[in-house]
Amino acid sequence: MEMNSNNTGNRQALSSGAAADAFESIRPFEDSELPQVFDRLLKDSQFQQVLAAVFPNVPLETLRQKLNGCKTLLDFQLAFIYDLVKGILAKASTGYEMDSDSLDKNGHYTFISNHRDIVLDSAILDVLLMDNKFTTTCEIAIGDNLLKYPWIKDVVRLNKSFIVERSLPMRQLLLASKRLSDYMHYAISTKHDNIWIAQREGRAKDSDDRTQKSILQMMAMGGEGTPVERLKGLHIVPLAISYEYDPCDFLKAKEFQQRRDTADFHKGENDDVVSMRTGIFGFKGHIHYHCAPCIDGYLDSLDDKMPKGQLFENVAKYIDSQIHRNYRLYPNNFIALDELKGTDHSDRYTDEDKHTFDRYIAGQMQKIDLANKDEAFLHERLLTMYANPAVNYLKAREEK
Repeated sequence: MEMNSNNTGNRQALSSGAAADAFESIRPFEDSELPQVFDRLLKDSQFQQVLAAVFPNVPLETLRQKLNGCKTLLDFQLAFIYDLVKGILAKASTGYEMDSDSLDKNGHYTFISNHRDIVLDSAILDVLLMDNKFTTTCEIAIGDNLLKYPWIKDVVRLNKSFIVERSLPMRQLLLASKRLSDYMHYAISTKHDNIWIAQREGRAKDSDDRTQKSILQMMAMGGEGTPVERLKGLHIVPLAISYEYDPCDFLKAKEFQQRRDTADFHKGENDDVVSMRTGIFGFKGHIHYHCAPCIDGYLDSLDDKMPKGQLFENVAKYIDSQIHRNYRLYPNNFIALDELKGTDHSDRYTDEDKHTFDRYIAGQMQKIDLANKDEAFLHERLLTMYANPAVNYLKAREEK
């Protein structure tokens, strides 16, 4: 696989250096910057501790030589991230695959997906793009709220991430959204890369996956032409991500009760780090990615004179329908639906499946450490997380 060189952006011809300057605060690193980034990371004591944990018994000097052998971001992904994610999935999943038959492997797309895991949603996509012989991986949209330490920011930018700036005053936030959109169009049209972005800010903690119109509005701020033409310029592909088990489900249930009971609840400083660690290393069962066809053809069918609000609402609903109808459902989803709603989908699972899932939920309940633990509420929240994909799938299939 080869990455295409950077040339122009921001709607006008720019040199590679000028393009880098235009997006310097949010873009991934450029290949020329790698030596200084590696040097900075290897001097960071926290990063050294991470390396020791991830690569036990591997001398730091050996890792230094391997890092310095990476001349491009794709080299870094292939040398470190690819095998690391494969190793995690070998221990934490029972298998994984992607259906990408609807796509041209030489094309460049903006994958917009439901969001289950903070780190692995995009990392697994990169692995699957490589395994399915796409020409490159993807650039990853990541919120600045997750970049708690300087070394984390460096590592995600090495892994082809670009930064979504959220902690800004309203006027600056508008300018940041425009810069973000310009960068996404630049990455697709000029760098000829792929992009991954979640369909909403943060994860849908109840797994009721809905695309936020504001995401599409931001995406249409860059590019040229009508809003439809700007969205077409990003070649959007709805991507359905299905995990058999969500290792963070008990943390999400706990947060639901905390938000219910405490009006001014705010997550702790370390909560996102705990969620990232739990999501990465926790058991996920089977994992399936399904790429719907690129929506360019659908966008062509829309009236350019449609009011913008209605346009973005229609596109969001279409993306949702494509994601919902392409879920890979597991016995867990139908068991949870039946237990929650009193329906009967027992033809979709066995008694053993039900016993296994009920035992799993009981185990997750025990992990929730709250002083005023509301057992009934928490149990309902856990079931809802697994039932909602089935609810949305069945509705989408009926509507089709």
